Amino acid sequence: MMIKIIQNKKDCIGCGTCAALCPKFWDMDYDEMKAILRDSIKNEITGSYEIKASAISDEDLECNKNVADACPVQVITIKEGE
Repeated sequence: MMIKIIQNKKDCIGCGTCAALCPKFWDMDYDEMKAILRDSIKNEITGSYEIKASAISDEDLECNKNVADACPVQVITIKEGE
């Protein structure tokens, strides 16, 4: 199953919740005060940053779902099966 992790970085408020909960996938850019989705590629059409993965562990998927739920401005989306 294909998993896509999407971050709308421009609306990120830099609270750091994602980096604290799931540091394997998330980091902070303290110069820009924005979260960084590690190894992501910018979608030039949407402006979002994305990772597509066909093989992600259940633990990593759950970690990122928790991050998406915890984001106070809801700029992180997890899509399954695309």
